[in-house]
Amino acid sequence: MVESYLGDEFHLPPKNPSDEALKNWRKACYLVKNRSRRFRHVADLPKRSIHRDRISKIKENLRVSFYTVRAALRFMDGAPHLENHQTPDAKASDIRNNPDNLASMVQNYSIKTLRSLGGVDGVAKAIDVSIDEGVKSTDLSIRQDTYGVNKYTEKPSKSFFMFVWEALHDLTLIILIVCAVVSIGVGLATEGFPDGIYDGLGILLSILLVVTVTAVSDYRQSLQFKDLDKEKKKISCHVTRDGYRKKVSIYDLVVGDVVHLSIGDQVPADGIFISGYSLLIDESSLTGESRAVNVDETKPFLLGGTKVQDGSAKMLIAAVGMRTEWGKLMETLSEEGETETPLQVKLNGVATIIGKIGLIFAVLTFLVLTIRFLIEKALRQEFSSWNSSDALTMLDYFATAVTIIVVAVPEGLPLAVTLSLAFAMKKLMNDKALVRHLSACETMGSSTNICTDKTGTLTTNHMVVDKIYVSGKTKDVNDPPELPENVLTILLQCIFECTCSEVVKGTDGKTSILGTPTESAILEYGLHLGGDFGTVRSEIKLLKMEPFNSSKKRMSVITKLPGGQIRAFIKGASEIVLGMCDKLLDGSGESVVMSEEKVRFITSVINGFASNALRTLCLAYVDVEGEGEFDMKKELPNCGYTLIAVVGIKDPLRPGVKEAVETCLAAGITVRMVTGDNINTARAIARECGILTDGGLAIEGPVFRAKSDEEKRKLAPSIQVMARSSPTDKLKLVEHLRGLSEVVAVTGDGTNDAPALHESDIGFAMGIAGTEVAKEQADVIVLDDDFATIVKVAKWGRAVYINIQKFVQFQLTVNIVALMINFVSACITGSAPLTAVQLLWVNLIMDTLGALALATEPPNDGLMNRPPVKRTESFITKTMWRNIIGQSVYQMAVLFVLNFAGKSILNLDSTEILNTFIFNTFVFCQVFNEVNSRDIHKINVFRGMLSSWIFVGVMVSTVVFQVIIVEFLGTFASTVPLDWELWALSIAIGFLSMPIAIVLKCIPVEKSPVKHPKHPDGYVIIPGGPEGV
Repeated sequence: MVESYLGDEFHLPPKNPSDEALKNWRKACYLVKNRSRRFRHVADLPKRSIHRDRISKIKENLRVSFYTVRAALRFMDGAPHLENHQTPDAKASDIRNNPDNLASMVQNYSIKTLRSLGGVDGVAKAIDVSIDEGVKSTDLSIRQDTYGVNKYTEKPSKSFFMFVWEALHDLTLIILIVCAVVSIGVGLATEGFPDGIYDGLGILLSILLVVTVTAVSDYRQSLQFKDLDKEKKKISCHVTRDGYRKKVSIYDLVVGDVVHLSIGDQVPADGIFISGYSLLIDESSLTGESRAVNVDETKPFLLGGTKVQDGSAKMLIAAVGMRTEWGKLMETLSEEGETETPLQVKLNGVATIIGKIGLIFAVLTFLVLTIRFLIEKALRQEFSSWNSSDALTMLDYFATAVTIIVVAVPEGLPLAVTLSLAFAMKKLMNDKALVRHLSACETMGSSTNICTDKTGTLTTNHMVVDKIYVSGKTKDVNDPPELPENVLTILLQCIFECTCSEVVKGTDGKTSILGTPTESAILEYGLHLGGDFGTVRSEIKLLKMEPFNSSKKRMSVITKLPGGQIRAFIKGASEIVLGMCDKLLDGSGESVVMSEEKVRFITSVINGFASNALRTLCLAYVDVEGEGEFDMKKELPNCGYTLIAVVGIKDPLRPGVKEAVETCLAAGITVRMVTGDNINTARAIARECGILTDGGLAIEGPVFRAKSDEEKRKLAPSIQVMARSSPTDKLKLVEHLRGLSEVVAVTGDGTNDAPALHESDIGFAMGIAGTEVAKEQADVIVLDDDFATIVKVAKWGRAVYINIQKFVQFQLTVNIVALMINFVSACITGSAPLTAVQLLWVNLIMDTLGALALATEPPNDGLMNRPPVKRTESFITKTMWRNIIGQSVYQMAVLFVLNFAGKSILNLDSTEILNTFIFNTFVFCQVFNEVNSRDIHKINVFRGMLSSWIFVGVMVSTVVFQVIIVEFLGTFASTVPLDWELWALSIAIGFLSMPIAIVLKCIPVEKSPVKHPKHPDGYVIIPGGPEGV
């Protein structure tokens, strides 16, 4: 009903809205009591525009500078004789304890300075660090004092008093403060002290209470967001310190640290290339240029904030914090606010419409009261004589009208969304989900599809080699190796050389493996065979490496053996590597030609491993013709390999995954597995966890890729498993599903997953296995990489949506009753039964306290037994309107009867007692209606109430303070103490709203949203327990 009057400007796209769309809804939202508070948690568009311009200028300057430097380097390479005319050679003393000179060398790409210092080894010597041993832990504080810390300047957070000051910017409160001051002044002049100050002081104390509670709530919210921001900025990297490789926060890095970089990492500070292979750096975050740059010994400088697109390397940190270009860039950013969510915008529109209605009623109330007062004064023939008492009466009328605006404009509606989302984000942090964008939590409540990875998300990611086919036999990992010596030698060479991982010894002397779970499993097997990682690596020289990536699905290296022979090793997806082999090592260790029959046999071995849910990899080698040095410009061999072994790696299903998938199916969410694994492995795992059903489709990425767009669109809804998929396949699947109006969540961990994460409605990056590139594009980071955590996000997303609906239902009921009782009473009796102080207390109950009570309710399991809420559905449903209208009619009927016939019914002589009783009854109606609002559809509203301590606390506080107002603060609140019978009657009338709510919920107005879960075998599970009530 109300939403049908919202303009197009209040319907915001769920992801990446344009600045124009953000500006339009702000313009349409003109009826706002406190702009600084209402719009605190939305994007500050003017600041954002200024910062974008500033960053663009900085990036353009950097881009021009980089091009100039690189052009100069190319010119110098072409004309080396010009070096005689350069500046004098640099000395070690120029950079020792001189962080500015050291930083300048990197930022200016000063190759000449680096060479004159003796290269990276000379720089390391000048800053007193060993490249092999790294920085000593005892030197960290000294280096931070000398060279600076790796942090950039941030805007200080607001103090509590800043939130008090913001709360006081409410226009209606300012008007009421003026009215209170005038009332005190006139009262002192006419009634003297202290009687003359009570009315005005009562309003001031009420305003103080409202401002304090509001500021406390906002301040707590800000602390939650501050904690979440700290979590978002947590980035770690691998360094060598004290001779050992370890993981540290990038903010703990110091100049001299030796950092290990791999695909997807963010370069944590400015530095110099030490060694590495095929290092490709994406500098777009600094320069805006999308073309990646090769970094090696000839172009050795690395800048903080850039990303590793391919390859691996070690770098020496040369500048940190504000001495890096990235630090200077980050300094220009400040708190611009989070882009608002669609629900926030929609509720801002609803608040504007209701505010207009409230403003009309407030003006009408003031006009009716004023006209009646003037007519009565004229009838008494006192129109020409005015005194201070008349002025106070008019002032009370005005204060009442202003207070009606305070109550009528539901300022708390959009702010409740922020409160609920902040609460959900804090709770999700405890559940191992870091929500980076507010809108993600909201959108997840509407998700209909989850496209998930297999490895590490559905499985434990604790991999071990289970079976291996080698030397013509299939062996269990626990069987004695019994391999020919030459086969064992080649196998260990391949395992220890063709890897990006390392076997290291910790300070406790224990051996550990640093690297991906797959490589760690293979290295662990190599150690199990009796291999020595250090010995093999020292004997064989690594010449060139092509690290594994998701498009090639293989890793290759070129090595030089002790005898001078050049040998290439390859490791990767079984069918891809098998296709590159034309020979294999037989039972005697001889290299023999691989016949078609052998290919079929090995393929059956691979399929057999995969059918047992094992991840399969092939290891192979080829000796490159000739001895000596390998031409580094040549590509690594892509055929002629000799197959060494087929490895089957076991990665068990995570505990609880099957139940989590069942929960998704019951909630109307389709789960699709998108993996790079063999299709048989994928099928086995998908069946085990309940993703692949009898009618579901399992397809390989290349098959899907080869189809036309129309065929892809038709296939997309039925795909449950996509194996051997590339990141492009995942992206296309997401695009086609979204084209069918599905709300799609996607998980990703690799650099190439970034486009799919960006394109999806909600992107989930893995916190453990995920790269920094993937995390940067994600909306949510799953800190434990567990699929069950994604389901918790969906549950909380639904809880946020339902909680806001509860709050809206409660607040609109209070709005309608408060407006009507004061307006109708003003028209008929010439006075409003609820005073300004009382209305301010009611506003506090329905706004800040109501939001705290209802918008922070934890989710219940019943939320996942209903289908997702469609984006096109009305937020304020017919069921909500049924409850609002029913409760409003009951409350208005009771209050009107009390207002117009209360004295005779209750046998009262005093108008003050009657008005106090009406006020008390009205408040208790809201208290019990707040309990009713805990569930919009079901009768049992008490389920889980005691577990929601915030709700219980708000209820108890409201009742206690109501007793204090009525019994002890009557002088300020215009109340008188009530006897126990009237108290009991007030509570009883309020309590009657609960059986009325039961009756209302039995009136059908729309189809029940509860959907009974369907078992994968096709039958419907019969509901049981209290969930259905």
